[in-house]
Amino acid sequence: MSPRIRKVEVLDKGHFIRVEWEGGSESSYPCVWLRDSCQCPLCFLPSAGARRLLLEDLDVNIVVKQVALADGEKISITWPDEHTSVYEAEWLKKRCFSEEARAVMRADLFLSECQYWGSDLQLPKIPFEEIICSDESAYKWLCTLKNVGIVLLTGAATRQGELIRLGHRIGFLRLTFYGPTWQVQDKADANNVAYTTGRLCFHTDYPVLQHPPGVQFLHCIKQTAAGGESEVVDGFHVCNKLKKQNPEAYQILSSTAVDYTDVGVDYCDFAVHCKQRIIDVDSRGQAIRINYNNATRDTVFDIPAEKVRPFYAALKEFNDLLNSAEHKFTYKLKPRDIVTFDNWRVLHGRQSYPACSEVTRHLEGAYADWDVVMSRLRLLRKTVWNRD
Repeated sequence: MSPRIRKVEVLDKGHFIRVEWEGGSESSYPCVWLRDSCQCPLCFLPSAGARRLLLEDLDVNIVVKQVALADGEKISITWPDEHTSVYEAEWLKKRCFSEEARAVMRADLFLSECQYWGSDLQLPKIPFEEIICSDESAYKWLCTLKNVGIVLLTGAATRQGELIRLGHRIGFLRLTFYGPTWQVQDKADANNVAYTTGRLCFHTDYPVLQHPPGVQFLHCIKQTAAGGESEVVDGFHVCNKLKKQNPEAYQILSSTAVDYTDVGVDYCDFAVHCKQRIIDVDSRGQAIRINYNNATRDTVFDIPAEKVRPFYAALKEFNDLLNSAEHKFTYKLKPRDIVTFDNWRVLHGRQSYPACSEVTRHLEGAYADWDVVMSRLRLLRKTVWNRD
């Protein structure tokens, strides 16, 4: 049912509006925000969903001149300059400033809840063609990807180009210095450690970029008979363990800027350098992105010498937790599998496999940004929910 307003009144000498809802709850709205959020055609452009009102035209000390309630469904405010703003009850309710309402909005917009896992992971699986053809399946895929951090898509064709189709399904792929897609196989004079047969330790891809790709896709086209198993670990789960087990180590890894470097030639020539904290945290100290790739961590280290050994001790403890049997999950991709995972959360690795004169293992890889993925998720949700 749509929310209805029982009563509206002006508080704090006109600086706040209080709305009493049918049902008994209340919401308070600052008048400067109400004026800034006016939905009239002079202040808002509906076709773009964008504000037209210029900030220099906003009085931050503005007060209400008059407020009126219409049939419990909307309120009308007249401002000192006689401008009138109208706000629907449902629009107001959705934007309530209470902690509870803001938490609901955050969850609705960003799906911030995580389902943590360790070696007990039940790897979610969805047929590839289903997510290409069905909005319901695509929505399920992206929701699971956001919540669990990893989903296996099965039944793709054993040819290059399936990730291009996947990119079109969500919007578009992320172009990097390794191209729109890239081929993971043993190569002579490899310009990346992934293009060898050796073991790859747990890492996130591309921390050398200021904004690392949020999502990674790996499509198995050919798989070696011996070795080559994939390993993944829930980095956020491990961060929580580290924070509890050794708060000082967590603080070091979430505050020390580490130098990364990647120099070479691929899609074009490149010389990339960046500083990243191994663990990026939000205002509450909760991990929101992991930037860890030992292969591209630079020998340049821009911190005081006396802080180097404590940093290494913290990193070693973090790395030990990543590799503990209780945290890592091992599986082997089969031809036609596409693993999709959160590159900000899930660290991945690979066991070594025998070198050979011919290519025995071939994965095609690609990236997407979380902005693109979340945009498609929200659009699919709207489509799917409107059908129900």
